[in-house]
Amino acid sequence: MIFPARRFLAGNLARAALALLIGVAAGALAYRVGLPLPWMLGPMIGTTAASILGAAIAAPNPLRPIVIPVIGVMLGSGITPEILDALGDWAISFLVLPPFLIVAAGASFLFYRVIGKYDPVTAYFSAMPGGLNEMLILGAEQGGDEKRIALAHASRILLVIGFVALFFGLVLGVTSGGQTGAVWTGMQEVDARDYIILAVCAVAGVWAGRLLRLPAAAVLGPMLLSGLAHFFHVVEVPPPSVLVIAAQIVMGTVIGCRFIGATAREVGRDIFLGILSTIGMLITGVGFAWVVAALTATELSQAFLAYSPGGLTEMSLLAFAMGGDIAYVSITHIVRIVLVIFAAPLVFRRFGRG
Repeated sequence: MIFPARRFLAGNLARAALALLIGVAAGALAYRVGLPLPWMLGPMIGTTAASILGAAIAAPNPLRPIVIPVIGVMLGSGITPEILDALGDWAISFLVLPPFLIVAAGASFLFYRVIGKYDPVTAYFSAMPGGLNEMLILGAEQGGDEKRIALAHASRILLVIGFVALFFGLVLGVTSGGQTGAVWTGMQEVDARDYIILAVCAVAGVWAGRLLRLPAAAVLGPMLLSGLAHFFHVVEVPPPSVLVIAAQIVMGTVIGCRFIGATAREVGRDIFLGILSTIGMLITGVGFAWVVAALTATELSQAFLAYSPGGLTEMSLLAFAMGGDIAYVSITHIVRIVLVIFAAPLVFRRFGRG
């Protein structure tokens, strides 16, 4: 039994390595042609295509727990004393968030129920703009189709990241490099003391996040500790940009590998439904972002990032790459996910399968 297990592990490792190789190559190609957010969007597109074509790849999931804390520490580096001046605007943004979720989720539910002909449970949990894992667990508990719920959320994240990145790059002229993008931090710019502090924030942050049972603990815990360290000037630099790029490659590869095992017909149908759902959510997001921008000093582009229904980690990375307000975008998405996780089961129990 030992040798088959070793062969299985070796084979799985080789498939994961191939997926990462495709991700790196696709990222480099995306960077070369000037695609917005190339190091996440490139691997995402490349491994999605490889998954649909039946390539012998596997998601590099063991790397995800390693890169997620790095992303959390990086996001925390954007928390500075200046955010205190914006807390009033944030409060207004959070108050506008619940009606946005009701409208966006309601429209998405109608798409999946009426056009997609999903059963009520599957349509409901496919439409909720919460975390993929959380909605998958809740939907499965209520008897929903797990594969369809997973594909719905995977396609939504894929499409939202693609649409938002292209919108910022092609319409607003904001890219992940240059003067409007994130500032490059070289390995040599972070000294030994900084590396130690950042590493402590990553490791202790994960432990603290799980101890406090925070949502998305692996990213939120390190983000909070890193935020405190940067807020009080214990450390002044973010993690090196090379590590951030590596994290983006891993995240893009993992997203693309979520389509492994799905046929081209399944993926095509779900992506078509996902396009309709995503367009509805993004149009709704633009409308509510305009309301937030009109009521506060928040720029429309930042409010749009905060109200775009992608994953917390992915949208925070997008904000970082596009030179946005990382703290505002990240915390808004945390509030969104918490609201959906708590409200979705309550609403479902109230209205049931009707």
